[in-house]
Amino acid sequence: MKIVYNGVIPFKGFVAINLFGIVFARKEYRPLSGTTINHEAIHTEQMKDLLYVGFYLCYIVEWLVRLFMKGNAYRNISFEKEAYNYQHIPGYVRTRQKFAMWKL
Repeated sequence: MKIVYNGVIPFKGFVAINLFGIVFARKEYRPLSGTTINHEAIHTEQMKDLLYVGFYLCYIVEWLVRLFMKGNAYRNISFEKEAYNYQHIPGYVRTRQKFAMWKL
């Protein structure tokens, strides 16, 4: 997974964002923690499951739906739930099942 450190993407206040399997990280967080790298690697696998564009479409729709539900919309997105639940497990992406974000 390629990591690009810069001062623009993502916006200040965020550490990193994964766009089509490339992680853009704020330069002040260099080097990224293993936990953050693992979190973003999980998102890359989710993107592959849904052929990248499908990931973004599902992510946005789910986020919009969850805006009207109780709780934190971002943290309750199925993609984020999987990434946060397993980001501390080294090598999780090697044993991850396809579409695991919907099997939680």
